[in-house]
Amino acid sequence: MSETQTAYVPVDKIKIRRRPTASIAVIGNPNSGKSTLFNRLTGLRQTTGNYPGVTVEKHSGILQLSESALELVDLPGIYCLGGFSADERIAVDLLLGRIAGTRQPDGLLIVLDATHLYQGLYLLQQLMEMELPMVVAMTMTDVATSAGIDISIEVLQRHLGGIPIYPVVATTGRGLDTLKEALESISDAPAPSIPESWPELSSTADSLVNHAANTLTRIDMIQALLHPESQQAETLDQQLGAGPVEEIREKLFGDEPPQACEARHRYRWVHNVLRESQHRAPLIERFGARGLRWMNRPWPATLMFFAVMALVFQAVFSWATPMMEGIDQGATWLAEQAGSLLPAGALSSFITDGVIAGVGSVIVFLPQILILFLFIIVLEDSGFLARAAFLMDRIMRTVGLSGQSVIPMLSSFACAVPAIMATRVIPDRRDRIATILAAPFMTCSARLPVYALLIAAFVPDTSVGWFNLQGLVLLGLYLLGIAGGLVTAWLLKRSALRGPKPHFALALPEFRWPNLQTVLIKLLERARVFLKRAGTVIFLVAIIVWGLAYFPRSAEVDSTLQAAIQQAESSYTGDQLAVEIRELENKAAADQLEQSYLGRAGKSIEPVFTPLGWDWRVSAAVIAGFPAREVVVAVMGTIYAVGEDAEEASLAGKLRSATWPDGRPIFTVPMVLGLLLFYAWCLQCAATIATIRRETNSWRWPLFAWTYMTIIGYVGALLIYQLGSLL
Repeated sequence: MSETQTAYVPVDKIKIRRRPTASIAVIGNPNSGKSTLFNRLTGLRQTTGNYPGVTVEKHSGILQLSESALELVDLPGIYCLGGFSADERIAVDLLLGRIAGTRQPDGLLIVLDATHLYQGLYLLQQLMEMELPMVVAMTMTDVATSAGIDISIEVLQRHLGGIPIYPVVATTGRGLDTLKEALESISDAPAPSIPESWPELSSTADSLVNHAANTLTRIDMIQALLHPESQQAETLDQQLGAGPVEEIREKLFGDEPPQACEARHRYRWVHNVLRESQHRAPLIERFGARGLRWMNRPWPATLMFFAVMALVFQAVFSWATPMMEGIDQGATWLAEQAGSLLPAGALSSFITDGVIAGVGSVIVFLPQILILFLFIIVLEDSGFLARAAFLMDRIMRTVGLSGQSVIPMLSSFACAVPAIMATRVIPDRRDRIATILAAPFMTCSARLPVYALLIAAFVPDTSVGWFNLQGLVLLGLYLLGIAGGLVTAWLLKRSALRGPKPHFALALPEFRWPNLQTVLIKLLERARVFLKRAGTVIFLVAIIVWGLAYFPRSAEVDSTLQAAIQQAESSYTGDQLAVEIRELENKAAADQLEQSYLGRAGKSIEPVFTPLGWDWRVSAAVIAGFPAREVVVAVMGTIYAVGEDAEEASLAGKLRSATWPDGRPIFTVPMVLGLLLFYAWCLQCAATIATIRRETNSWRWPLFAWTYMTIIGYVGALLIYQLGSLL
């Protein structure tokens, strides 16, 4: 093409990024496929933040349409508008426009699970009282068809006052184009007609809304009548008088609790709708269906759960090894190249020992963390984790909790911070605090680099039957964390948090294939968070530790080294001289490290940790790692890189060769086992402490958690080292 020619691109090929013109709330029952549909519609155009004044996360994304764009807000799953947990209250408050600084949505995208219409239609009927434009996406239609469930969309739409219903399969994307066309014009859609499931309540609400003294909307009026303890009920009492309002309630509900009366009327309507619109064809039970039914039984499902967990931990070591070796070799090559280009001195040590050795020693564990997250995401999206919560309910009751606490605890295997925030689904405050204090015991991804480093260095890579010994040790550490959390919950529920045993109800989702796009979006988000920490917090700590380990430089050590090298040159030649000089340089580097700021600080705290078998270097690394556990590996990488007291290039090799001044190895089996137990039980995460403070609205519980976990971690490591050394 000549310089005077111009290339024209067809208009329909240009992707125009438009600003959203309306806000649409995505709402539905838990496990209805709501988040999968949200991820399908928004892709990578998502943001996460907090609602104003609360700690509940807000997930929003931009849906780009052919002529416009919409902001989709993915709300927590709810079963009705009378939620009790923090997540449910936030969802309801946003729908009703009660959150200051956040406007009420312009429309609703309601997600109905075709296999569980009974629960979904109850919520949909309540949402219709809001009189907002709405579109219904019916998910799981492929599962419903395979289960012999035939749904007449036309009949269902007639009962719903003409609300458009669009069958979709969120995992494959089938039906999404039609749904997007409907969302394009949702703002112009008329509000749905209110179903006559409870004419007395509707007529009462209409008459009260038209009362001269009233300022409540129709939906707020209904909620005020149904929930006497709500803020809306107080407003209604102030405007109309408590006496007249109580007479209205008595006329509507009699002696029956308002919510029970509502459920009776609404479920009668749901039953009538489904009787006309849904038919179940008799199916011959296939072998696969019989197998799934067998897997829902307690003992087979429990055995399968532990088998899957064992597979996960085997894969963390087996699958990640090639990628980890590649990253490690890349970091080593990069350090060598930087060292060869820079003159010997502080700058060269800063780049190679501080930045590359410190940050690289943590990034090398990214493959293992991603593999662990991959399994967790797949198990969650397939419906397996919901079944795990149901299966573990009986075990949880023995420690005073319920299956509601299982999902937050399982989430702690990724990170304790979102897990603690996930406890908002637990209505009872005592049960929620007990779960919050048990969650940090679960083995999060920040512990994984420490575990992986020590296990790879000191546990033989051998097979025990069908399993790898390293994977079994990792599984044991995860079980150790679970045991610590359960015992802690048991103690709390029998002392400071004593109370009645909680109730637990859960609608089990169908087993389904996870959506690849959703899995990748979640996996990329986890990788981004980990690399962000490696590039900020860990990078900063590595630089600080390098500075403390490098300065001040001792002129006496340097002069002693030069004198020793001159003497060696007069006594040795060839390879023997090179070996002698390397040993002298290693000893001088170790002496410089010992008299540095870090060495002096480590020496001062060494007596506290000597009973655990830790020298000053391990003690300094552990103390530096209290703000964030994964920093420990970076600190060790920096300390041992600056010290150069081992010829091995890898950090694991340097740990194996580390010795006390008398030549005894530091990292013995009892010491390593004690160190692993310390990390399994000690609370070393400033973000977790801050989250506990925010979620409990008190410093009492985070200070208790930190003190309690530090003490039992220290005592456990002490007993293992002392008894192991004696044996």
